[in-house]
Amino acid sequence: MLNAASTFINTFLFFVVVVVVVVVISILPSSVVVTAFSMNMNNPETIRKVLTNTKTIALIGASIKPKRPSNYVMKFLLDNGYNVIPINPGLKEGSEIHGQKVYDSLSSIPTRNNIDMVDIFRNSDAVPSIVDEILEMNMNNTYDDKQHHNIKSIWMQVGVINEDACKKAKNAGLDVIMDACPKIEMPKLNIIRPTTTTTTTTTTPTIE
Repeated sequence: MLNAASTFINTFLFFVVVVVVVVVISILPSSVVVTAFSMNMNNPETIRKVLTNTKTIALIGASIKPKRPSNYVMKFLLDNGYNVIPINPGLKEGSEIHGQKVYDSLSSIPTRNNIDMVDIFRNSDAVPSIVDEILEMNMNNTYDDKQHHNIKSIWMQVGVINEDACKKAKNAGLDVIMDACPKIEMPKLNIIRPTTTTTTTTTTPTIE
């Protein structure tokens, strides 16, 4: 009799826990649920590999406004020795961010810059087309002997999550980080890079 009662109580408590979890998930914003899930998807060793081996970063969604995350993350990356190329089609030709020339698209960056990583500050829905552009740029390497980009990794910033695009990029051999920020991950993993002096150009910045 006691065993039957104990089994009933345990089953009832399990059912209550399941109901509570379902209710909590249902009332949370979907972005919170997805972010919590994605936190376990990034392999720390992959993050370390990408941040250690990368030299040149194309930063999509760069802003000229100092309070925007893309602006101060770009400054952080420059201060930590990376060559960062900002991309923003909304800025006028000849604009600069932190002394770096702004390009209007990823494919417009000259191949001599040899991009290693693409850092995405865009909404999640924009990621698939960016991944397609990256894969097309890499694919051109097989067609002739001219110099082309050989992009090795894609980094989606905090809140930027697209599982399908991530899978497509990984299947093509790229390392992918989602819903994370180098400014957070570098101190967390104790990654220290030699700093370099940022090279500036002589063009006049344009006020946004």
